[in-house]
Amino acid sequence: MVGPWLKALSSSALASKSVNFADIVRSRRMSRSFSDQAVDPAVITSCIELATRAPSAGKSQGWHVLILENESTQRYWDVALTPERREGFAFPLLLKAPVIVISMCDPTAYLERYSEPDKKATGLGESLEKWPAPYWTIDASFATMTFLLALQDVKLGALFFAHSNEAGLRQEFNIPDHIEILGTIAIGHEAAGSNPQGRSAKRIRRSVESVIHQKNW
Repeated sequence: MVGPWLKALSSSALASKSVNFADIVRSRRMSRSFSDQAVDPAVITSCIELATRAPSAGKSQGWHVLILENESTQRYWDVALTPERREGFAFPLLLKAPVIVISMCDPTAYLERYSEPDKKATGLGESLEKWPAPYWTIDASFATMTFLLALQDVKLGALFFAHSNEAGLRQEFNIPDHIEILGTIAIGHEAAGSNPQGRSAKRIRRSVESVIHQKNW
C-alpha cells in the first residue's frame, strides 16, 4: 500500500511538473561525479514505485533492489573497489554518491508464477531451461531503465555500472545465491562543474535508419 507521504510527494514535487518525455530521454546521461548533498529517501522510493510499473511477464514481478545509504555505501565500496584499487581511479567523486542501489531479479518468481493454473499449460513453470529467453533478466532491465528515467525526471544523477567481486558483495549483504544481480546504480546530486565522461562517450550514436529493418533484414 502506498503511504500518505508518498501520495503527497507524487501529487506535488513529482506529478505537478509538466516535462516532455522526449526531453527526459534525451537529457539522461550517466553521472560519475557526485556532491555530498543528501538525497531524500522518499524521492528514491517514489522512483522505485514508478519502476515497478515496467512490463513483467505474467506479472511475475521478480525485480528487487537493495538500497544502501550512509555507512552501508562505504561497506559497498570497501568490497567492490578496495583501497588499493582506488589509487589512480578515474572517477573519485563517484565514491561520494550518497545512495547505492543494487538491481537484482529472482528467477524463481517466474517458475512459481508459471506453475499457477492459468499459466501451467505453457510448461514454463517446470524449469528455467524451458524459457526461450531469460524474462526475469529482461523484466528487471525494463524496471531498471524506468528507474533511471524516473531519477532523471527528479534531477538526480545516476550511474549504472557492472560491479566487481560479486561473491564478496553477496556475502557482505546476505544476497541469496538464487538471486541474479544485474548491476549497481550510484545516485546523488551531481557535483557542480564536474561530470567526466566515460571512454565510450565519443562514439557516434547510430542513426535511426541503421536500426530500423522493414519487411526483411
